[in-house]
Amino acid sequence: MKDHPEKAGVRMRELPAEERPREKMLREGARALSSGELLALLIGSGSSGGSALRVAERLLALHPDGLRHLAESGAEELLCVEGIGPARACSLMAALELGRRLSVSPKRERIRVDRPSEVAALFSERMRYLRKEEFQVLLLNQKNEILLTEQVSVGDLSSAITHPREIFSGAVRRSAAAVILAHNHPSGDPAPSENDLRVTARLVEAGKLLGIEVLDHIIIGDGSFTSLRERGYI
Repeated sequence: MKDHPEKAGVRMRELPAEERPREKMLREGARALSSGELLALLIGSGSSGGSALRVAERLLALHPDGLRHLAESGAEELLCVEGIGPARACSLMAALELGRRLSVSPKRERIRVDRPSEVAALFSERMRYLRKEEFQVLLLNQKNEILLTEQVSVGDLSSAITHPREIFSGAVRRSAAAVILAHNHPSGDPAPSENDLRVTARLVEAGKLLGIEVLDHIIIGDGSFTSLRERGYI
């Protein structure tokens, strides 16, 4: 049976690009990597003790419990593994400690928005006095809870540059179920312009293609706002 390249001592940079942990993570995300590949990324490069993947295999072989035991290992035990020196041992312990702290940290309560007035309240005080238009996007999960707020563009006195690519790139990365658009009118009048309506219609159609619903587009004025959904434009 033919040996795997890493079993034969080949270093990660000599592997085909699709098999290298770093390229695989960038292409498919961290969840696509095995525990050994994730450890290899922390270890970095190989050494006289073998390739990074080979050293990772030794770490996982310390105990039948694998990662669980590794998380409880101290520097002394890690330093006994061939290919692990003080710097790598510290990097591994730091990463494992961050994972431990994250696992016990309290879950952050997300803000849910169900009405246009709630969205307007999030932006009004900051945006009502701006002298240029800003375009903001609320990324929402399936429960209408806010995942993130992104500033997409800053325009001149009459228009903010908006393109579906900029609007939805963050939503795709965060696996958002829906978005709410918001921008201000420096004039203080939140009445939608023809350009506002055209841009909104374009973004609604783009959202349908991506499976990300545009729930509303809120225009912020001076002490007032307009919901394009309430006006029947969405």
